[in-house]
Amino acid sequence: MKSKSNITEPFLIRVFLIVIAIGFIGVFVALPVAVIFIEALAKGIGAYFNELNNDNAKAAIKLTVLVAAISVPCNMVFGLAASWAITKFEFFGKRLLITLIDLPFSVSPVIAGLIYVLLLGANSVMGKWLDAHNMQVIFAVPGLVIATIFVTFPFVARELIPLMEEQGTEEEEAAIMLGANGWQTFWNVTLPNIKWGLFYGVLLSNARAMGEFGAVSVISGHIEGVTNTLPLHVESLYNGYNFVGAFAVASLLTVLAVFTLILKMIIEYYYPHEIKAAR
Repeated sequence: MKSKSNITEPFLIRVFLIVIAIGFIGVFVALPVAVIFIEALAKGIGAYFNELNNDNAKAAIKLTVLVAAISVPCNMVFGLAASWAITKFEFFGKRLLITLIDLPFSVSPVIAGLIYVLLLGANSVMGKWLDAHNMQVIFAVPGLVIATIFVTFPFVARELIPLMEEQGTEEEEAAIMLGANGWQTFWNVTLPNIKWGLFYGVLLSNARAMGEFGAVSVISGHIEGVTNTLPLHVESLYNGYNFVGAFAVASLLTVLAVFTLILKMIIEYYYPHEIKAAR
């Protein structure tokens, strides 16, 4: 059955709209991606891999993976717990919790990083306590993890809350009436129903964690080979006029983004109901 737009819209109008959409995507998405790889390979494939194999690049890759490997599971646990609490129970402060989950979407990542510097820096009360106990958070890996957790924690919860609200509580209540305890209900009833929404949220959270710049830039101190993640390493190389190196490292982030989009398309194609509900 044809849609109303196919019946009423003139052919030329449809072609014009499609051309505008494709042209916009081409200019603002496809062209910049192509430029990244062209510039990265400007001096040949050998120079490209040399830039990726130097010590600072390797350290940035390892640090980026480490920060994502810590922050994403933390956000997954938080997202599951928050979604479970919000959709399954009524409690005082529920609306406030929902509002706070969206806070990173409305606060600049740079401001978030600055807040943590003020809270945990050497001149703060907490910073002095940390220094007295030989614990370094700012300009170290723990600070990067904290900043990354802040900017990425809404993604899992925001995917799961609508999905779990749509599913309701009937299946969980039936499982409990049949004698299942809380963990059995979660593992055998709730988790199978939300697994693809959960995976989708984790996927988005991981992509943002690896590509985060603003918050980690403020809190990292830009210590080459120590606290520079991949986005910060790109900036460092570009500011040092090493354009091939900057674009070579940027190509890794581009590949990650493309891989994320491919997984996103696969999930949306095979599990459209779950993803639609999550939105």
